[in-house]
Amino acid sequence: MQIAVSGGKGGTGKSTVAINLAIALRERYDLVLADLDVEAPNDHLLLGVELANEEPVELFMPRFDYQKCTRCRKCAEVCEEHAIITMRDGTPFLMPNLCSGCAACEIVCPVPGAILPGKKLMGHTYLTETPYGFPLVTGRLLEGEERAMPIVSRAKKRAQGLEKELLMVDTAAGTSNTVSKALEDSRLIIAVTEPTPLGIHDGELILKLAKLMDIPAMVVVNRSDLGDVAKVREIAGRYGAEVIAEIPYSENIIRSYVEGRPIVLTDYPEAELFREIASRVVEFLGGGE
Repeated sequence: MQIAVSGGKGGTGKSTVAINLAIALRERYDLVLADLDVEAPNDHLLLGVELANEEPVELFMPRFDYQKCTRCRKCAEVCEEHAIITMRDGTPFLMPNLCSGCAACEIVCPVPGAILPGKKLMGHTYLTETPYGFPLVTGRLLEGEERAMPIVSRAKKRAQGLEKELLMVDTAAGTSNTVSKALEDSRLIIAVTEPTPLGIHDGELILKLAKLMDIPAMVVVNRSDLGDVAKVREIAGRYGAEVIAEIPYSENIIRSYVEGRPIVLTDYPEAELFREIASRVVEFLGGGE
């Protein structure tokens, strides 16, 4: 089964909640944590580990054999991304940054061998053992690349391939297609937000997405003493979501963050908040039954 930690706005503390929740749940479930924020993964930093077991993620990229090409233009006509342009005589050229790797051009080409399968490196996935008793799967997009979906899909598939009792995903911020791909198959979304105007606005967006995908959601309000929590509760109620935790601004959390020591493992009072979140998750999942 799968649960997800998400949140519309960036910087709300989503990854902090994710890694502490994973540690709190480790004794109850055989789990894997997947960091699917592939443009800026940071769960490994919070867990104090170096990424390991790198595997490349490559995208199909057509190469043209101009000696065999008949200049029929079919490859350009079928390309929905308009990544293939043709000269007046029909000679095709590829704009690599626009290519999605769908291979439709190769499929419709009437001349065998006129389009050859090439590859483009998009990023990497990693499988890293942590000192907390569960593995971390991480996706990382290469700098300068725009298409994150292949990395998210491959990293999620790698995590699913471990066949753990619980897959816990940490998504990117926002409500893009890569976020919805990460959320797919989840039994529960834990939406992390903050009571600021932008946090409230974007928090509602993730709750809308959860409702659209028919996935139950719970809300965690981070830095709860910096704004109007009542407004967060009002919006959560509209979407049938419960606010299960309010985490105040805390120097103890900042201190544990800097030290690279997950706060749930400390004696700070705030640790109990994360344990309570874990308890609510276990209760929702039926105690793992």
